[in-house]
Formats: sequence, structure tokens, C-alpha cells
Amino acid sequence: MQSGQEFVVQVSEGERFEFGKNWSNFLRRIDERAIAESMNAVRSALRAENLGGLTVLDIGSGSGLSSLVFRRLGASVTAFDFDPGSVACTQELKRREGSTDVEWTVSRGSILDDEFIKSLGQFDVVYSWGVLHHTGEMWRAIESAQRAVRLGGRFCIAIYNDQGVWSRCWLAVKKAYNRLPRGLKWLVVAPVFAQQWLPRFALDSLRGNPLKRWNAYGGNRGMSPWHDLVDWVGGLPFEVAKPEAIFQFLEDRGFRLIHLKTCAGKHGCNEFTFLKQKT
Repeated sequence: MQSGQEFVVQVSEGERFEFGKNWSNFLRRIDERAIAESMNAVRSALRAENLGGLTVLDIGSGSGLSSLVFRRLGASVTAFDFDPGSVACTQELKRREGSTDVEWTVSRGSILDDEFIKSLGQFDVVYSWGVLHHTGEMWRAIESAQRAVRLGGRFCIAIYNDQGVWSRCWLAVKKAYNRLPRGLKWLVVAPVFAQQWLPRFALDSLRGNPLKRWNAYGGNRGMSPWHDLVDWVGGLPFEVAKPEAIFQFLEDRGFRLIHLKTCAGKHGCNEFTFLKQKT
């Protein structure tokens, strides 16, 4: 199993991003609007209005927002993350909702720990949005996650799009960010912010509302544009896959695609929901 000490060493050596620290700042802006936006995204991805009576495994719970949404939709939720800071964020959201809720468990664990995953059992929904490509062993992580889906269950994942040479360039950016001292990380964040957002600000200014897309960004799963930018710039480990590779991998394991949302060939995640039809 990946240990807590291994996590600390990887962070200190610039090989792993501390997602939990970023999410702890994001917690301050989670409100009912963000929760509602995230709920709409979950309903769309799973093609379900409610999850009453179902069990959900939230792999890489991050801020805890998705786990909270699953619980509000009526599911029994098992959430875990490898990053101790992310575990703390999910626990904090659970505390805000009601810390005595026995239908929502939060723990630290690794999708690469076969014994840990086996001990959890199987679920009606296995959800892992933008996580498995950060494990350092993406295909092994997808293999492990799909085993936790019971027959007739749904498997919802989001995986970074393979842009070929551009993905390799982004990997270099991420390595540079993680290897810089904290006080100099802005040297990487600033140009990426300029590249991604200044053209949008300029175009929206011509239309009379320079912050239109910045303020509307919450409609993207209830997320924050700034925290998503930092997550993107820092996110190590980093792996990518073409949509057809994900299709084939899971089709070979008895799954049928029921929902797809792509990033139109750009950087970012392609989102898939599969139905498990056979073992």
C-alpha cells in the first residue's frame, strides 16, 4: 500500500501535488448554490434524479462536495482519499452536514491497495472524477476501481484527455510547479492564468461583462475557476488517455457506455459513465 510516509516524501521531492491544501481553501466558498450545481452535474452524469437506497463509492473524495451531493440524493456513501488533506476536507463537510451520519463514512486509503479495496465490497455506483490519472498507475487504478462495481451498477470516471505533445508539455509545467519553493510557484501559475483567462476576459469585456465566464464557472460542477486552475497546474502525478482507449478497456471488462461528455479535444477531462452488464 502507498503509505503516509510515501506521500510526504513524494510531496517533498516535487513528485506529488497536495490537492488537499487547495481544497481546504475551496471549502470556504462552498454554499447551497455550489451544492446545487454539483448535484445537477451528478444527476446528468449518472442519468438519475435520485440515488435513494443505493450505495456509492467515492474514490478520491477531494473537497468532499461530491460525497455530500450523493448523500443528499439519498445514497449511502463510502468516501476515501489518499491525500490526508483531502480526507480532512471531506470530514469537515460531513461535520457541517451532521457528523453522526452513519450512512457516510470517510477514510484514508489508496485505490492501488488491493486488500483495502476488496475490504470495501461492491457498490451500485463507483465514482471517481478526475482522480485515477493522479495515482501514478492510472490503468491499474481503473482496473481496481471497476472491480468495485456490482453487476448492474454504474461506473463514472473522468480522465484527462490525451493531447499528444501538448500533454507532455503540460507534464513539464506541472513538474516545474511542484519543484519550485512555495513562494515562487506563482512563476508557473501566472503565465497559465494569463494563457487561459486573459483572452476570455478580453472577449467578455467587448461584450460588456468582463467577468461573465469567470462568475459563471460555478455551473461546472459547482467548482471554482481559481482552485481548478491551481489543481490543473499542480496536478501530479499526471497521466492521460484517449477516449477510445477508455472505451475499449472497460468494454473488455463487461461495461457499456451510457454517458459521455468530452472536452472537445482540448486539455481537461473526458467524462464517462458505464453500466456493468457482465463480470
